[in-house]
Amino acid sequence: MPSTPVWQRKAGQNPAGGLNAAGRASLKAEGRDIKPPVKQAEAAKSPAKAKRRIAFCKRMQGMKAKLTSAKTANDPNSRINKSLRAWDCD
Repeated sequence: MPSTPVWQRKAGQNPAGGLNAAGRASLKAEGRDIKPPVKQAEAAKSPAKAKRRIAFCKRMQGMKAKLTSAKTANDPNSRINKSLRAWDCD
């Protein structure tokens, strides 16, 4: 059995960005509970989901600007860019 949790390995990552169900289940087993990404269409139906999506997009875009290199920021396959696409962040 691998020593690292599923959410830290490729098995817990969604190829399109963020974590898959197995990754979220691994975090839940550690006592943390995260929810799946909210698309723009889902956010239009619920003010709570819209607020969560806006907060995530602002936070991640700030991280992208301050914490990534120019190469990573411009790479469409970087985890941060995949995650922003999964949340429909522009």
